[in-house]
Amino acid sequence: MLDVCLLGTGGMMPLPYRWLTSLMLRCSGSNLLIDCGEGTQVALKEKGWSPKPVDFICFTHYHADHISGLPGLLLTMGNAERTEPVTMVGPRGLERVVTALRTIAPELPFPIRFIELSQPREQLRLGPYLLDAYRVSHNVTCYGYAVTIPRKGRFDVERARAQEIPQKFWSRLQKGETIEDGGRVLTPEMVLGQERRGIRVVYCTDTRPVPVIAEYAKDADLLICEGMYGEEGKEAKAREYKHMTFKEAARLAREAAPRRMWLTHYSPSLMRPDDYMDGVREIFEPAQAARDGWSIELEFEEEQKESV
Repeated sequence: MLDVCLLGTGGMMPLPYRWLTSLMLRCSGSNLLIDCGEGTQVALKEKGWSPKPVDFICFTHYHADHISGLPGLLLTMGNAERTEPVTMVGPRGLERVVTALRTIAPELPFPIRFIELSQPREQLRLGPYLLDAYRVSHNVTCYGYAVTIPRKGRFDVERARAQEIPQKFWSRLQKGETIEDGGRVLTPEMVLGQERRGIRVVYCTDTRPVPVIAEYAKDADLLICEGMYGEEGKEAKAREYKHMTFKEAARLAREAAPRRMWLTHYSPSLMRPDDYMDGVREIFEPAQAARDGWSIELEFEEEQKESV
């Protein structure tokens, strides 16, 4: 199971009713945070989730509305007596940027590991998460992220018995272990079928609509996509500042066909995003204008439980 919470939905600046865009994912006791704008830790507290188990923090890019909340979050994690390492992922320059921000958070009881992205596409395994980073089109280097929880194939009892694999090893093989038994090497491939459909969440903000987004969002459980402007007549402004309109995001979603799409990263001038959704749903019916704190529990091939 994967818990997903969109902590904030704002772009550029926090508002009294809207925190800056950040996303928290929880799986198997490990938390992954994408972006950390001002107000992120307040949004976490409002949700009732703790920052202490945040093992991974990914940044799309280094504009202030996506990273300025980091020093306070790190201090809060330190005050919660966290000692385990934290891994940070982001475009090249990550360590330099974080080191500068830590001028006001110099002493932490846990180490930080940096992974800097330099290629158009990179894949990382972070705990239970398979992370695909893909470069998008903004006025600075910016990445979107696809987060997948893989699912192994079914255990084939008949194959295990036919190969005379002792039952005491079945559980370990099902978990992916390779076992040596009396000079014989037993591998998971001997007893597992093809990988089954996992869970996938795709996140992108601060970008023009580019084909790579639809590619990674293909058949995803959830696409969380920038919708900076909902009003008509904002297309030229979106092109100039390299953002997206609601309808541009909807056309990407129509191509990718995720199970649902949440719009986020709204302009501060966009007071009521829901007012502009009729035209969006004509393009992609499962689109929703997300609000702060929206969450969903995603499960393997089972009915999804939403809490919005």
